[in-house]
Amino acid sequence: MIEIKFGTDGWRDLMYDRFNLPNVRRVVNAIARYTKDHHGADRGIVVGYDARFFSDFFAKEAAEALAGQGIKVYLGERDFPTPVIAFAVTLYRAFGAIMFTASHNPPEYNGIKFIPEYAGPASLEITKAIEANLAEDGGEILPGPPAPELITRFDPSAEYLTRLRNLIDVEAVKKAGLELVIDPMYATGRGYLAGLFRDCPVEEIHNRRDPLFGGAMPDPQGKFLGELMDLVRSRDRAIGLATDGDADRFGIVDSDGAYINPNQVISLLMWHLIANRKLTGIAARTVATTHMIDRLGDLLGVETVETPVGFKYIGELMRTRPVIIGGEESGGRSIQGHLPEKDGILACALMAELRAVSGKPLLATLEELYAKVGRFYNRRLDIHLAEPVKAAILDKCKTAPLERIGAHKIRELRTVDGFKFILENGNWFLIRPSGTEPLIRIYFETDSAEGLEELIAAVKLQVDAWGKTA
Repeated sequence: MIEIKFGTDGWRDLMYDRFNLPNVRRVVNAIARYTKDHHGADRGIVVGYDARFFSDFFAKEAAEALAGQGIKVYLGERDFPTPVIAFAVTLYRAFGAIMFTASHNPPEYNGIKFIPEYAGPASLEITKAIEANLAEDGGEILPGPPAPELITRFDPSAEYLTRLRNLIDVEAVKKAGLELVIDPMYATGRGYLAGLFRDCPVEEIHNRRDPLFGGAMPDPQGKFLGELMDLVRSRDRAIGLATDGDADRFGIVDSDGAYINPNQVISLLMWHLIANRKLTGIAARTVATTHMIDRLGDLLGVETVETPVGFKYIGELMRTRPVIIGGEESGGRSIQGHLPEKDGILACALMAELRAVSGKPLLATLEELYAKVGRFYNRRLDIHLAEPVKAAILDKCKTAPLERIGAHKIRELRTVDGFKFILENGNWFLIRPSGTEPLIRIYFETDSAEGLEELIAAVKLQVDAWGKTA
Protein backbone atom coordinates (compact mmCIF):
# COMPACT_ATOMS: atom_id res chain seq x y z
CA MET A 1 0.00 0.00 0.00
CA ILE A 2 1.32 3.45 -0.88
CA GLU A 3 1.20 6.46 1.42
CA ILE A 4 -1.15 9.11 0.04
CA LYS A 5 -0.34 12.69 1.02
CA PHE A 6 -2.33 15.80 0.21
CA GLY A 7 -0.33 18.72 -1.21
CA THR A 8 -1.22 22.41 -1.22
CA ASP A 9 -4.60 21.58 -2.79
CA GLY A 10 -5.42 17.88 -2.70
CA TRP A 11 -3.75 14.70 -3.96
CA ARG A 12 -2.42 14.42 -7.52
CA ASP A 13 -0.59 11.50 -9.04
CA LEU A 14 0.14 9.53 -12.20
CA MET A 15 -2.83 7.58 -13.51
CA TYR A 16 -2.74 3.77 -13.82
CA ASP A 17 0.22 3.77 -11.41
CA ARG A 18 -0.58 5.37 -8.05
CA PHE A 19 -3.79 7.14 -9.10
CA ASN A 20 -5.95 4.06 -9.65
CA LEU A 21 -9.33 2.76 -8.54
CA PRO A 22 -8.15 1.03 -5.31
CA ASN A 23 -6.39 4.20 -4.13
CA VAL A 24 -9.27 6.43 -5.19
CA ARG A 25 -11.59 4.25 -3.13
CA ARG A 26 -9.28 4.68 -0.13
CA VAL A 27 -9.39 8.46 -0.42
CA VAL A 28 -13.15 8.54 -0.93
CA ASN A 29 -13.63 6.29 2.09
CA ALA A 30 -11.45 8.59 4.20
CA ILE A 31 -13.60 11.55 3.14
CA ALA A 32 -16.76 9.54 3.84
CA ARG A 33 -15.54 8.80 7.37
CA TYR A 34 -14.74 12.47 7.90
CA THR A 35 -18.22 13.40 6.63
CA LYS A 36 -20.00 10.99 8.94
CA ASP A 37 -17.81 11.87 11.92
CA HIS A 38 -18.93 15.48 11.47
CA HIS A 39 -22.62 14.65 10.91
CA GLY A 40 -22.58 15.69 7.26
CA ALA A 41 -24.21 12.63 5.64
CA ASP A 42 -27.71 14.15 5.39
CA ARG A 43 -26.36 17.44 3.99
CA GLY A 44 -24.55 15.51 1.31
CA ILE A 45 -21.39 15.61 -0.79
CA VAL A 46 -21.15 17.19 -4.24
CA VAL A 47 -19.07 15.08 -6.65
CA GLY A 48 -17.53 16.84 -9.65
CA TYR A 49 -14.94 16.01 -12.27
CA ASP A 50 -12.90 17.66 -15.02
CA ALA A 51 -12.34 16.69 -18.68
CA ARG A 52 -9.51 14.20 -18.09
CA PHE A 53 -9.36 10.52 -18.91
CA PHE A 54 -11.47 8.49 -16.47
CA SER A 55 -12.48 11.51 -14.34
CA ASP A 56 -16.14 10.75 -15.05
CA PHE A 57 -15.57 7.07 -14.20
CA PHE A 58 -13.86 7.91 -10.91
CA ALA A 59 -16.65 10.38 -10.05
CA LYS A 60 -19.34 7.76 -10.64
CA GLU A 61 -17.45 5.24 -8.49
CA ALA A 62 -17.05 7.86 -5.75
CA ALA A 63 -20.76 8.73 -5.84
CA GLU A 64 -21.75 5.08 -5.51
CA ALA A 65 -19.26 4.49 -2.71
CA LEU A 66 -20.55 7.51 -0.74
CA ALA A 67 -24.18 6.51 -1.26
CA GLY A 68 -23.33 2.97 -0.20
CA GLN A 69 -22.32 4.41 3.15
CA GLY A 70 -25.58 6.32 3.53
CA ILE A 71 -24.30 9.70 2.37
CA LYS A 72 -26.46 11.90 0.14
CA VAL A 73 -24.70 12.67 -3.16
CA TYR A 74 -24.99 15.33 -5.87
CA LEU A 75 -23.27 14.00 -9.02
CA GLY A 76 -22.44 16.31 -11.91
CA GLU A 77 -24.24 15.88 -15.23
CA ARG A 78 -21.03 16.78 -17.08
CA ASP A 79 -17.47 17.84 -16.36
CA PHE A 80 -17.48 21.10 -14.39
CA PRO A 81 -14.85 23.67 -13.41
CA THR A 82 -13.61 23.59 -9.82
CA PRO A 83 -15.11 27.04 -9.03
CA VAL A 84 -18.51 25.82 -10.29
CA ILE A 85 -18.29 22.77 -8.00
CA ALA A 86 -17.32 25.04 -5.09
CA PHE A 87 -20.31 27.24 -5.92
CA ALA A 88 -22.54 24.13 -5.95
CA VAL A 89 -21.52 23.43 -2.34
CA THR A 90 -23.07 26.74 -1.30
CA LEU A 91 -26.02 26.37 -3.70
CA TYR A 92 -27.08 23.01 -2.25
CA ARG A 93 -25.86 23.76 1.30
CA ALA A 94 -23.83 20.58 1.09
CA PHE A 95 -21.30 19.39 3.65
CA GLY A 96 -18.59 19.57 1.00
CA ALA A 97 -17.43 18.38 -2.41
CA ILE A 98 -15.06 15.87 -3.95
CA MET A 99 -13.52 17.19 -7.16
CA PHE A 100 -11.59 14.93 -9.54
CA THR A 101 -9.02 17.10 -11.27
CA ALA A 102 -5.30 17.51 -11.79
CA SER A 103 -5.82 21.16 -12.71
CA HIS A 104 -3.11 22.28 -15.18
CA ASN A 105 -0.98 19.11 -14.95
CA PRO A 106 -0.24 16.98 -18.05
CA PRO A 107 -2.97 14.59 -19.27
CA GLU A 108 -1.42 11.50 -17.68
CA TYR A 109 -2.19 12.89 -14.19
CA ASN A 110 -5.37 13.03 -12.17
CA GLY A 111 -6.22 14.15 -8.67
CA ILE A 112 -8.75 14.57 -5.89
CA LYS A 113 -9.45 17.66 -3.84
CA PHE A 114 -11.91 18.03 -1.00
CA ILE A 115 -13.83 21.30 -0.82
CA PRO A 116 -15.47 21.82 2.60
CA GLU A 117 -18.78 23.52 3.32
CA TYR A 118 -17.27 27.01 3.16
CA ALA A 119 -16.54 26.42 -0.58
CA GLY A 120 -12.78 26.93 -0.49
CA PRO A 121 -9.66 24.74 -0.29
CA ALA A 122 -9.56 22.36 2.67
CA SER A 123 -7.73 23.71 5.71
CA LEU A 124 -4.67 21.98 7.13
CA GLU A 125 -6.79 20.67 10.00
CA ILE A 126 -9.31 19.05 7.63
CA THR A 127 -6.56 17.63 5.41
CA LYS A 128 -4.81 16.06 8.41
CA ALA A 129 -8.08 14.46 9.56
CA ILE A 130 -8.61 12.89 6.11
CA GLU A 131 -4.98 11.71 5.98
CA ALA A 132 -5.39 10.17 9.46
CA ASN A 133 -8.40 8.22 8.19
CA LEU A 134 -6.32 7.05 5.23
CA ALA A 135 -3.55 5.82 7.51
CA GLU A 136 -6.01 3.80 9.58
CA ASP A 137 -7.62 2.03 6.61
CA GLY A 138 -4.59 -0.03 5.63
CA GLY A 139 -6.08 -1.60 2.49
CA GLU A 140 -8.44 -1.30 -0.46
CA ILE A 141 -11.98 -0.21 0.39
CA LEU A 142 -14.80 -1.97 -1.44
CA PRO A 143 -18.08 -0.19 -2.20
CA GLY A 144 -21.05 -0.65 0.12
CA PRO A 145 -24.50 -1.81 -0.98
CA PRO A 146 -25.99 0.11 -3.94
CA ALA A 147 -28.12 3.10 -2.94
CA PRO A 148 -29.08 4.91 -6.18
CA GLU A 149 -31.91 6.74 -4.39
CA LEU A 150 -29.27 8.82 -2.56
CA ILE A 151 -27.69 10.09 -5.81
CA THR A 152 -29.05 13.23 -7.51
CA ARG A 153 -27.67 14.51 -10.82
CA PHE A 154 -27.15 18.27 -11.06
CA ASP A 155 -26.01 21.15 -13.26
CA PRO A 156 -25.50 24.51 -11.48
CA SER A 157 -24.16 26.37 -14.54
CA ALA A 158 -27.09 28.77 -14.89
CA GLU A 159 -26.99 29.76 -11.22
CA TYR A 160 -23.21 30.16 -11.34
CA LEU A 161 -23.42 32.47 -14.34
CA THR A 162 -26.10 34.50 -12.54
CA ARG A 163 -23.65 34.91 -9.67
CA LEU A 164 -20.97 36.18 -12.07
CA ARG A 165 -23.40 38.62 -13.71
CA ASN A 166 -23.88 40.15 -10.26
CA LEU A 167 -20.10 40.58 -9.95
CA ILE A 168 -19.19 41.65 -13.50
CA ASP A 169 -20.31 44.69 -15.50
CA VAL A 170 -21.19 42.71 -18.61
CA GLU A 171 -23.03 45.71 -20.07
CA ALA A 172 -19.83 47.79 -19.99
CA VAL A 173 -18.04 45.13 -22.03
CA LYS A 174 -20.92 45.05 -24.49
CA LYS A 175 -20.99 48.86 -24.89
CA ALA A 176 -17.22 48.98 -25.41
CA GLY A 177 -17.55 46.80 -28.51
CA LEU A 178 -14.76 44.61 -27.23
CA GLU A 179 -14.29 41.28 -29.00
CA LEU A 180 -13.53 38.34 -26.70
CA VAL A 181 -11.38 35.51 -27.98
CA ILE A 182 -11.66 32.62 -25.52
CA ASP A 183 -9.52 29.50 -25.14
CA PRO A 184 -10.73 26.88 -22.61
CA MET A 185 -7.84 24.67 -23.77
CA TYR A 186 -10.09 21.66 -24.61
CA ALA A 187 -10.94 21.49 -20.92
CA THR A 188 -13.83 22.02 -18.58
CA GLY A 189 -14.08 25.81 -18.79
CA ARG A 190 -15.62 25.61 -22.24
CA GLY A 191 -18.84 27.56 -22.65
CA TYR A 192 -18.73 29.60 -19.44
CA LEU A 193 -17.12 32.86 -20.56
CA ALA A 194 -18.96 32.59 -23.88
CA GLY A 195 -22.20 32.20 -21.94
CA LEU A 196 -21.43 35.10 -19.61
CA PHE A 197 -20.70 37.43 -22.53
CA ARG A 198 -23.30 35.94 -24.86
CA ASP A 199 -24.40 39.40 -26.10
CA CYS A 200 -20.85 40.44 -27.01
CA PRO A 201 -18.71 39.49 -30.02
CA VAL A 202 -17.20 36.16 -28.90
CA GLU A 203 -15.02 33.56 -30.57
CA GLU A 204 -14.26 30.41 -28.56
CA ILE A 205 -11.51 28.10 -29.76
CA HIS A 206 -10.58 24.61 -28.55
CA ASN A 207 -14.09 24.31 -27.16
CA ARG A 208 -14.55 20.55 -27.25
CA ARG A 209 -13.55 18.01 -24.63
CA ASP A 210 -10.17 16.45 -25.40
CA PRO A 211 -8.51 14.51 -22.55
CA LEU A 212 -5.17 14.97 -24.37
CA PHE A 213 -5.69 18.76 -24.40
CA GLY A 214 -4.60 19.06 -28.01
CA GLY A 215 -1.28 17.40 -27.23
CA ALA A 216 -0.16 20.00 -24.67
CA MET A 217 -0.67 20.82 -21.01
CA PRO A 218 -3.91 22.64 -20.11
CA ASP A 219 -1.83 25.41 -18.54
CA PRO A 220 -2.62 28.97 -19.72
CA GLN A 221 0.94 30.26 -19.73
CA GLY A 222 2.07 32.32 -22.68
CA LYS A 223 4.08 29.45 -24.19
CA PHE A 224 0.87 27.39 -24.58
CA LEU A 225 -1.33 30.21 -25.93
CA GLY A 226 0.25 30.87 -29.34
CA GLU A 227 -2.95 30.41 -31.35
CA LEU A 228 -4.90 32.66 -28.99
CA MET A 229 -2.22 35.35 -29.27
CA ASP A 230 -2.29 35.21 -33.07
CA LEU A 231 -6.08 35.49 -33.19
CA VAL A 232 -6.17 38.46 -30.81
CA ARG A 233 -3.40 40.16 -32.76
CA SER A 234 -5.42 39.79 -35.97
CA ARG A 235 -8.40 41.69 -34.52
CA ASP A 236 -8.83 45.45 -34.24
CA ARG A 237 -10.22 45.53 -30.71
CA ALA A 238 -9.94 42.28 -28.81
CA ILE A 239 -8.76 40.60 -25.63
CA GLY A 240 -7.74 36.96 -25.16
CA LEU A 241 -9.05 34.96 -22.21
CA ALA A 242 -7.93 31.42 -21.32
CA THR A 243 -8.67 28.99 -18.51
CA ASP A 244 -6.75 25.93 -17.38
CA GLY A 245 -7.75 22.28 -16.98
CA ASP A 246 -10.31 22.92 -14.24
CA ALA A 247 -10.77 26.66 -14.91
CA ASP A 248 -9.47 27.80 -11.54
CA ARG A 249 -6.52 29.56 -13.23
CA PHE A 250 -6.38 31.96 -16.14
CA GLY A 251 -4.34 33.36 -19.00
CA ILE A 252 -4.75 36.90 -20.33
CA VAL A 253 -3.69 38.21 -23.75
CA ASP A 254 -3.71 41.96 -24.47
CA SER A 255 -4.93 43.62 -27.66
CA ASP A 256 -1.52 43.41 -29.36
CA GLY A 257 -1.18 39.70 -28.57
CA ALA A 258 1.08 40.22 -25.56
CA TYR A 259 0.73 37.84 -22.62
CA ILE A 260 -0.08 39.44 -19.24
CA ASN A 261 1.41 37.35 -16.43
CA PRO A 262 -0.46 36.56 -13.17
CA ASN A 263 1.61 39.01 -11.10
CA GLN A 264 0.63 41.79 -13.51
CA VAL A 265 -2.99 40.65 -13.50
CA ILE A 266 -3.38 40.81 -9.72
CA SER A 267 -1.85 44.30 -9.74
CA LEU A 268 -4.20 45.50 -12.48
CA LEU A 269 -7.25 44.00 -10.78
CA MET A 270 -6.32 45.43 -7.39
CA TRP A 271 -6.13 48.88 -8.96
CA HIS A 272 -9.42 48.35 -10.80
CA LEU A 273 -11.35 47.11 -7.78
CA ILE A 274 -10.16 49.92 -5.50
CA ALA A 275 -9.74 52.91 -7.83
CA ASN A 276 -12.66 52.17 -10.17
CA ARG A 277 -15.00 49.96 -8.13
CA LYS A 278 -14.26 51.73 -4.79
CA LEU A 279 -14.12 48.48 -2.81
CA THR A 280 -12.71 48.71 0.71
CA GLY A 281 -10.84 46.20 2.85
CA ILE A 282 -7.43 44.53 2.57
CA ALA A 283 -5.38 42.85 -0.16
CA ALA A 284 -3.84 39.41 0.29
CA ARG A 285 -0.99 37.72 -1.55
CA THR A 286 1.18 34.69 -1.01
CA VAL A 287 4.84 34.98 -0.06
CA ALA A 288 5.86 34.24 -3.68
CA THR A 289 3.65 36.94 -5.23
CA THR A 290 4.73 40.39 -6.43
CA HIS A 291 5.37 43.22 -3.96
CA MET A 292 3.73 45.54 -6.46
CA ILE A 293 0.62 44.74 -4.41
CA ASP A 294 2.28 46.29 -1.36
CA ARG A 295 3.27 49.43 -3.27
CA LEU A 296 -0.25 49.82 -4.61
CA GLY A 297 -1.54 49.29 -1.08
CA ASP A 298 0.65 52.13 0.18
CA LEU A 299 -0.57 54.35 -2.67
CA LEU A 300 -4.24 53.51 -2.11
CA GLY A 301 -4.19 53.31 1.68
CA VAL A 302 -4.92 49.56 1.76
CA GLU A 303 -3.28 47.02 4.06
CA THR A 304 -1.52 44.08 2.39
CA VAL A 305 -1.25 40.68 4.10
CA GLU A 306 1.37 38.07 3.16
CA THR A 307 0.45 34.36 3.48
CA PRO A 308 2.20 31.02 2.86
CA VAL A 309 1.99 29.51 -0.63
CA GLY A 310 -1.36 27.84 -1.33
CA PHE A 311 -4.74 29.41 -1.97
CA LYS A 312 -6.13 27.77 1.17
CA TYR A 313 -4.35 30.48 3.17
CA ILE A 314 -5.92 33.20 1.04
CA GLY A 315 -9.26 31.44 1.45
CA GLU A 316 -8.93 31.32 5.23
CA LEU A 317 -8.26 35.06 5.27
CA MET A 318 -11.27 35.71 3.04
CA ARG A 319 -13.50 33.96 5.56
CA THR A 320 -12.46 36.23 8.42
CA ARG A 321 -11.52 39.60 6.90
CA PRO A 322 -12.80 41.86 4.09
CA VAL A 323 -10.36 40.82 1.35
CA ILE A 324 -10.80 43.01 -1.73
CA ILE A 325 -8.61 40.69 -3.77
CA GLY A 326 -6.51 37.67 -2.92
CA GLY A 327 -4.06 36.01 -5.25
CA GLU A 328 -0.91 34.04 -5.91
CA GLU A 329 1.75 34.22 -8.61
CA SER A 330 0.69 30.84 -10.00
CA GLY A 331 -2.67 32.22 -11.11
CA GLY A 332 -5.10 31.75 -8.22
CA ARG A 333 -7.49 34.66 -7.79
CA SER A 334 -10.74 35.61 -6.03
CA ILE A 335 -12.39 38.82 -4.89
CA GLN A 336 -14.68 40.26 -2.26
CA GLY A 337 -18.24 38.97 -2.56
CA HIS A 338 -17.23 35.72 -4.25
CA LEU A 339 -16.10 32.26 -3.11
CA PRO A 340 -12.91 31.77 -1.06
CA GLU A 341 -11.70 29.58 -3.94
CA LYS A 342 -9.63 30.21 -7.07
CA ASP A 343 -11.79 31.17 -10.04
CA GLY A 344 -10.15 31.63 -13.43
CA ILE A 345 -13.48 32.37 -15.13
CA LEU A 346 -14.08 35.30 -12.78
CA ALA A 347 -10.51 36.59 -13.23
CA CYS A 348 -10.87 36.55 -17.02
CA ALA A 349 -14.22 38.33 -16.85
CA LEU A 350 -12.81 41.03 -14.56
CA MET A 351 -9.94 41.67 -16.95
CA ALA A 352 -12.42 42.09 -19.80
CA GLU A 353 -14.34 44.56 -17.63
CA LEU A 354 -11.16 46.52 -16.83
CA ARG A 355 -10.23 46.65 -20.53
CA ALA A 356 -13.72 47.89 -21.37
CA VAL A 357 -14.07 50.61 -18.72
CA SER A 358 -10.51 51.92 -19.17
CA GLY A 359 -10.89 52.19 -22.94
CA LYS A 360 -7.22 51.33 -23.44
CA PRO A 361 -5.03 48.22 -23.75
CA LEU A 362 -4.13 46.49 -20.51
CA LEU A 363 -0.42 47.18 -20.94
CA ALA A 364 -1.18 50.90 -21.22
CA THR A 365 -2.90 50.79 -17.84
CA LEU A 366 0.01 48.78 -16.45
CA GLU A 367 2.47 51.42 -17.66
CA GLU A 368 0.44 54.06 -15.82
CA LEU A 369 0.70 52.02 -12.64
CA TYR A 370 4.45 51.57 -13.13
CA ALA A 371 4.74 55.35 -13.32
CA LYS A 372 3.08 55.56 -9.90
CA VAL A 373 4.83 52.73 -8.00
CA GLY A 374 7.85 51.63 -10.04
CA ARG A 375 8.54 48.61 -12.23
CA PHE A 376 8.68 44.98 -11.15
CA TYR A 377 10.40 42.08 -12.91
CA ASN A 378 9.71 38.49 -11.82
CA ARG A 379 10.93 35.01 -12.57
CA ARG A 380 10.72 31.52 -11.08
CA LEU A 381 13.31 28.77 -11.43
CA ASP A 382 12.67 25.10 -10.68
CA ILE A 383 15.94 23.33 -9.86
CA HIS A 384 15.85 19.52 -9.76
CA LEU A 385 18.16 18.09 -7.12
CA ALA A 386 18.93 14.84 -5.36
CA GLU A 387 17.31 14.80 -1.92
CA PRO A 388 20.64 15.07 0.01
CA VAL A 389 21.59 18.17 -2.02
CA LYS A 390 18.14 19.68 -1.54
CA ALA A 391 18.37 19.05 2.21
CA ALA A 392 21.86 20.60 2.41
CA ILE A 393 20.73 23.80 0.68
CA LEU A 394 17.71 24.20 2.95
CA ASP A 395 19.86 23.53 6.02
CA LYS A 396 22.26 26.30 4.98
CA CYS A 397 19.34 28.72 4.52
CA LYS A 398 18.27 27.94 8.07
CA THR A 399 21.55 27.63 9.97
CA ALA A 400 23.80 30.04 8.05
CA PRO A 401 21.49 32.70 6.57
CA LEU A 402 23.08 35.06 4.10
CA GLU A 403 24.11 38.58 5.00
CA ARG A 404 24.95 39.50 1.40
CA ILE A 405 24.17 38.23 -2.08
CA GLY A 406 26.40 39.50 -4.85
CA ALA A 407 26.96 43.22 -4.29
CA HIS A 408 23.89 43.69 -2.08
CA LYS A 409 23.27 43.48 1.64
CA ILE A 410 20.32 41.43 2.83
CA ARG A 411 17.99 43.48 5.00
CA GLU A 412 15.57 40.82 6.20
CA LEU A 413 14.92 37.08 6.19
CA ARG A 414 11.28 35.94 6.25
CA THR A 415 10.36 32.33 7.00
CA VAL A 416 6.58 32.45 6.46
CA ASP A 417 7.03 29.68 3.87
CA GLY A 418 10.53 28.79 2.79
CA PHE A 419 13.32 31.37 3.04
CA LYS A 420 12.64 34.82 1.64
CA PHE A 421 15.61 37.17 1.48
CA ILE A 422 14.79 40.88 1.22
CA LEU A 423 17.66 42.99 -0.13
CA GLU A 424 18.48 46.51 1.03
CA ASN A 425 17.06 47.93 -2.22
CA GLY A 426 13.73 46.11 -1.80
CA ASN A 427 14.45 43.39 -4.36
CA TRP A 428 14.00 39.84 -3.09
CA PHE A 429 14.33 36.13 -3.72
CA LEU A 430 12.56 33.17 -2.14
CA ILE A 431 13.97 29.64 -1.80
CA ARG A 432 11.19 27.15 -1.19
CA PRO A 433 11.24 23.33 -1.35
CA SER A 434 8.71 21.30 -3.25
CA GLY A 435 6.82 19.02 -0.89
CA THR A 436 6.36 16.28 -3.50
CA GLU A 437 9.38 16.43 -5.84
CA PRO A 438 13.19 16.48 -5.44
CA LEU A 439 13.48 20.14 -6.38
CA ILE A 440 13.58 23.62 -4.96
CA ARG A 441 11.74 26.59 -6.40
CA ILE A 442 13.43 29.97 -6.39
CA TYR A 443 11.36 33.10 -6.97
CA PHE A 444 12.93 36.45 -7.86
CA GLU A 445 11.65 40.02 -8.02
CA THR A 446 13.66 43.14 -8.88
CA ASP A 447 13.10 46.70 -10.05
CA SER A 448 15.05 46.31 -13.33
CA ALA A 449 15.64 43.69 -16.01
CA GLU A 450 19.40 43.97 -15.51
CA GLY A 451 19.03 43.59 -11.77
CA LEU A 452 16.94 40.46 -12.28
CA GLU A 453 19.64 38.74 -14.34
CA GLU A 454 22.31 39.84 -11.85
CA LEU A 455 20.36 38.50 -8.87
CA ILE A 456 19.57 35.19 -10.59
CA ALA A 457 23.25 34.66 -11.41
CA ALA A 458 24.35 35.44 -7.85
CA VAL A 459 21.76 33.16 -6.27
CA LYS A 460 22.60 30.31 -8.64
CA LEU A 461 26.27 30.53 -7.60
CA GLN A 462 25.32 30.53 -3.94
CA VAL A 463 22.93 27.61 -4.24
CA ASP A 464 25.56 25.62 -6.18
CA ALA A 465 28.12 26.29 -3.43
CA TRP A 466 25.67 25.16 -0.75
CA GLY A 467 24.85 22.03 -2.71
CA LYS A 468 28.50 20.98 -2.80
CA THR A 469 28.44 20.62 0.98
CA ALA A 470 26.04 17.66 0.74
